[in-house]
Amino acid sequence: MAKAEKGGLRIHQSIARQLGTAILTGQFAPGDNMGGEIDASERLGVSRTAYREAIRILIAKGLIESRPKAGTHVLPRRRWNLLDPDMLAWTFAQRPDPAFVRDLFELRAIIEPEAAALAAARRSPAHLDAMADTLEGMRTHGLATAAGQAADQEFHSTMLEAAGNAALTSLIGSVGAAVRWTTHFKQSFANPPRDSLPDHEAVYAAIAAGDPAAARVAMQDLLAQARADVVDAI
Repeated sequence: MAKAEKGGLRIHQSIARQLGTAILTGQFAPGDNMGGEIDASERLGVSRTAYREAIRILIAKGLIESRPKAGTHVLPRRRWNLLDPDMLAWTFAQRPDPAFVRDLFELRAIIEPEAAALAAARRSPAHLDAMADTLEGMRTHGLATAAGQAADQEFHSTMLEAAGNAALTSLIGSVGAAVRWTTHFKQSFANPPRDSLPDHEAVYAAIAAGDPAAARVAMQDLLAQARADVVDAI
């Protein structure tokens, strides 16, 4: 029998999101004891099995550790996997900490401009076709829609793949999630949201032209504008 679902998520996933969000927003601080399994599951109104599965999710994301007799404690922030796609979704479900937004865009600024430069040197015709398709998706659907945001995410993912570097390709999940949730956030809270399609078109044009320097600069400009958009939305 399928497990009951809550808000589109299975019960243990919903509880993991609830507890994870509480940790990310400071309701539980590093070092805090989150209580015993019996008391916590009763407080949340779920089975001990569902609570235990939720705790396993949070352990895997580096948020907590659970030891016999010692209980369940929140780990130091340096242990948290902040680039985990679920963690990014939880972070941007509410107004994120401006310091984290700064950190996230600084990281992207280290990675994506150089990836764009590599993509300009190494992209294949198939990569260019795929990127052109994502631009058309953004243009057709608009970034206020789920389809347009998915196209935006795929644009960045394809660019990383076009860089031809296996280590960069392994970052597609994290970078893609960052693109998805920052775009979703600014489209939800900016009034009115700025159209970033021309920024993406400039990156594509430089990559299609095989110009690494121009691709690097275009991606730097895109990220600077995107960061400003999110800050304004906050």
